[in-house]
Amino acid sequence: MCCFFTILVFLGPRIAAPLWWLVQPTRWSLAFNNNILWPILGIIFVPWTTIMYVLVAPAGVTGWDWLWLGLGLLADIAWWAGGGFRKRVPGYTGQY
Repeated sequence: MCCFFTILVFLGPRIAAPLWWLVQPTRWSLAFNNNILWPILGIIFVPWTTIMYVLVAPAGVTGWDWLWLGLGLLADIAWWAGGGFRKRVPGYTGQY
């Protein structure tokens, strides 16, 4: 799990999730009921939510698990919306 977090930090969720899928395919099969379409779409469009779902789904999504899924979804929304916000800031030139 330590290597997974290192990959996640340095390369991002879209690289870490497939590598985690290769390392622990049983966990992913339990989370998505042996369906391959949903994890692939999740990694492409909502990678943080997919990672959180794989963490909480094998034991069943109840109670505080919904909070973790919500945080994953919030991270995905922030990632998708973040680029557009920078372009609308007055005086932002895009150079450092």
